[in-house]
Amino acid sequence: MSNQLVVVRQAESAVLGAPAPAKLPVGELIAQQSTAQDQSSETIAASIGVWESSPGKFKRHIANREFSHIVKGWCIFTPEGGEPVELRAGDAVLFPAHCEGVWDIKEDFRKTYCIF
Repeated sequence: MSNQLVVVRQAESAVLGAPAPAKLPVGELIAQQSTAQDQSSETIAASIGVWESSPGKFKRHIANREFSHIVKGWCIFTPEGGEPVELRAGDAVLFPAHCEGVWDIKEDFRKTYCIF
């Protein structure tokens, strides 16, 4: 087993890659998304990084579990078959495996993530 750490640094000011449109948009306003410091570790079967999105609605479709810490902005996430959850800067959230739903990004939103 490796003791090598995988670290995201200065998430609030990390320089992001080129923005791209959300893959599964809902409605007319298409969110632009980008990432930084995207790192994968085969040793622990996980990836971490920084993700940012402009306002808009889009579907979440990730098979793995995800832990995220919200760095800035706010949104409402509505899990399929569940109640809407408001997420704001300073919050942390754990998405279970196969958690689908709709992101409704209200203002520029940045989070760190660990997908495992």
